[in-house]
Amino acid sequence: MSASLAAFGEVMGRDDARIDLAHACLMIAQDAYPGLAVERYLGDIERMAMRLRSLLPQAGGAEERVAVLNEFLYGELGFRGNTDDYYDPRNSYLNDVLDRRTGIPITLAVLYMALGRRVGLPLEGVSFPGHFLVRLRLRAGVLVLDPFAAGAPQSEADLRERLARVIPPGVAGDVPVSELPLDQFLDAATNRQIVARVLRNLKAIYRDKDKPERLLAVLNRMVIVAPEAAAELRDRGIVYQRLECYRAALKDLSDYVEREPNAPDLDEVRVRLIEVSSRCARLN
Repeated sequence: MSASLAAFGEVMGRDDARIDLAHACLMIAQDAYPGLAVERYLGDIERMAMRLRSLLPQAGGAEERVAVLNEFLYGELGFRGNTDDYYDPRNSYLNDVLDRRTGIPITLAVLYMALGRRVGLPLEGVSFPGHFLVRLRLRAGVLVLDPFAAGAPQSEADLRERLARVIPPGVAGDVPVSELPLDQFLDAATNRQIVARVLRNLKAIYRDKDKPERLLAVLNRMVIVAPEAAAELRDRGIVYQRLECYRAALKDLSDYVEREPNAPDLDEVRVRLIEVSSRCARLN
């Protein structure tokens, strides 16, 4: 294991509440940017938080702080959601989001939460179907915000409209989407779940762009973040096979079969195992 992966494993091995999301996301970016100055970017976030803190009113509730955060991040600094090239992998690397001041919902949410938490706003991520959001618990209820849309508050109608776009009719049985209880979709995501979602985005991008080396780097981190996810082992084994790393492929695919003896794709994986075993024998 490389030093970068070992350091990432140390961060992700902490109790969930002690995982620094911004730090973890910048470490992910080291795959695309070897030698990335992670501490420099963390310092940039701290300086942004100091500036934001100076703008906050001496008195005022959480809603007022959110308004100042939105004006600072999207008004003064000019951050925005990247609607022009949503699937550009740079949108998933936090250093690029900071440099280019644009990103996708989840990376903008990571920055939004990092700043908010540093000024006393206990913001939480929400893995809402199809679009990552942020929530803030208030005495009167829960305020749901969209960092991709300049921190705009989301009404119940907004949230139901989003659900209607991603949940096909009939999936919830006889219950119309308009009547589904929203609370089940607004649970706070753990820090580990948020990091995993960033990686899944990159996994999908590099799979679609057919970049196996980049895909392998993402899967190496996925296996650390979600060691219980056998499917990630299988997918890494397939990438290893494609890159002609046959011994590594043999181990991952064998581990997958051992952990998932009733997997629906077991026959396909066994065919791959026969092939990589043969390749390994030729290497001896």
